[in-house]
Amino acid sequence: MTIRLSSLMMLTLALGLLLAVVNPTFAGSRLPATGGVSAVEGAAGGGLSPWGVLTGTASEGEWAVTATRTAARLDDYRLDVSGIASNWNDRLEVSFSRQRLGLDTLGGKLEQDILGAKLKLLGDLLYHPWGIWSLGVQHKALDDGRLPLAVGARSTSGNDVYLAGSKLFFDVLAGRNLLANLTLRSTKANQGGLLGFGGDRRASRSLVVESSLGLFLSPRWVVGVEYRQKPDNLGFAAEDDWQSLYSAYFFNKHVSLTGAWLDLGSIAGLDDQGGGYLSLQIAF
Repeated sequence: MTIRLSSLMMLTLALGLLLAVVNPTFAGSRLPATGGVSAVEGAAGGGLSPWGVLTGTASEGEWAVTATRTAARLDDYRLDVSGIASNWNDRLEVSFSRQRLGLDTLGGKLEQDILGAKLKLLGDLLYHPWGIWSLGVQHKALDDGRLPLAVGARSTSGNDVYLAGSKLFFDVLAGRNLLANLTLRSTKANQGGLLGFGGDRRASRSLVVESSLGLFLSPRWVVGVEYRQKPDNLGFAAEDDWQSLYSAYFFNKHVSLTGAWLDLGSIAGLDDQGGGYLSLQIAF
């Protein structure tokens, strides 16, 4: 699966770059940035959390496909993510991503596949008074679950279900627009699933909150903050909430680049895990 995803993603990246060079105006009929970027789990949104929007700029009667390559470098870990997502009719998003967490200090690696689907329930990011709301599900499965099971995880696969709402508020600060997102997630995942699901401290599902704010400095450049609440299921080590400061630039409807500073707290007993994040997304 890794080779297939990598090949498909590279083909998508190449086609998207070709479209951006040959005809930078060709894409879906929605405005740039209205599909967000790709979160680390593959769904459209911010870097840490899925939003209510669907990937790309496809509208009714259109398709969109996006491919993403993401790298995060923390004090003791390396996270690399490859992902691809599609948007049909601005109604249904389907995504697939593969995460690889390198355990630089502890040694070894953890790998996880995430298959996601997101259904737009109602609304519009720009003009609906309540914004856009979507319901999503993510099926997560570890390649090798021996380490998570050894530290107390109950399972090596699980399902997250979330409800996300996004709204763009016009002329909020000095003529700039503000994007706000709220996501409610039901999950058993430890560190997003990379340390398994459920634990000796808590085996049942948790309802957690994720939120984002982004200020558009220009129609193509947004800076903001994200916050993601986490469950704390494992007794051997505390799990902290995730936070980020991010900047995303949309060169056109095909190409966007996101950079961020991450504060992920304690991961597997190693405290103060912070570092840089960079993500390239190509769409057509």
